[in-house]
Amino acid sequence: MKDVVIIVETFNAPVERVWEAITDKDKMKMWYFDLDEFKAQVGFSFRFPGSGHKGESYIHICEVTEVVVHKRLQYSWRYENLDGISFVTFELFADGAETRLKLTHTGLDSFPSHPDFARESFSSGWSQILHTSLKRFIDETQTEN
Repeated sequence: MKDVVIIVETFNAPVERVWEAITDKDKMKMWYFDLDEFKAQVGFSFRFPGSGHKGESYIHICEVTEVVVHKRLQYSWRYENLDGISFVTFELFADGAETRLKLTHTGLDSFPSHPDFARESFSSGWSQILHTSLKRFIDETQTEN
């Protein structure tokens, strides 16, 4: 499974709150990437800038491919002017007052052979995003409602 990254995190929040965090553009900007627009609807395309290990600039191009409200969100993930396409899937599992989120990123071996596109790079990035950024966002905003 060299082309797959799976990250699991449990949040002390109901599934509706975690769903909102991964689908509301304004909330996503606080823990994810700076998206101009995002809609959890199949066919919606979005793009955002990112950078590599040495400051390389990459434009991410994504399209929502599956939406099951409060359960599953999937979108394609590719890069402008580069070969390859991958898919990012967020799955939510309600467990009482907590929510378990499973992120699966497949198709990584379709990208060029470069350290920025290595499985370890994606694994490290997604770990930081889910275990630190999203977890902090959920924890800090938990008291707002």
